[in-house]
Amino acid sequence: MVVSTYRWGLHLGKKTDKFAVEKAIFLEHIKAEGLRRTEQRDLILETFLDTEEHLTSEDLHRLVHRKDPTVGLTTVYRTLKLLTDAELAREVRFGDNKTYYEHHYNHEHHDHMICTECGRVIEFFSAEIEALQDQMAVNFGFKPTHHSLRMWGLCSDCQATSDESHTAPPGAQPRVRVRTAVH
Repeated sequence: MVVSTYRWGLHLGKKTDKFAVEKAIFLEHIKAEGLRRTEQRDLILETFLDTEEHLTSEDLHRLVHRKDPTVGLTTVYRTLKLLTDAELAREVRFGDNKTYYEHHYNHEHHDHMICTECGRVIEFFSAEIEALQDQMAVNFGFKPTHHSLRMWGLCSDCQATSDESHTAPPGAQPRVRVRTAVH
């Protein structure tokens, strides 16, 4: 039996850490902020990195709390702020008055479609849309620093089961209930 221990880039035995780079970035960031590494921050970071979903701070807290009931929501919230500042996480909003977090480091740019019926979030990338946005910026002498494209409507599943039109009046804000995998 081979016993392997590893922690943030220290590899002994055969086990490797698939998030070693992200963990090193986080450790460097918190040190630069004058903070120390804690087991709770480690757990929050590892749980976030293991989850490829859009998560609210409450969603992440539920996941972390299953592993360690002593971790509080405030600790999760503050750690998400650190992850965002370290550019490991990105804040996204889908129109339901909540802030979600998604992986940012080493993830390609993408946009979102949000189903207003079931709350499903679909990520997509379109080179044509990106090129059109770039051309519009050139046409108007505008220098974009970042952008976000969100579209609201009905996913294919909800269209198949819907018998009425779900078009909102012009200028109306969509009603959204985002569905997450965390319960």
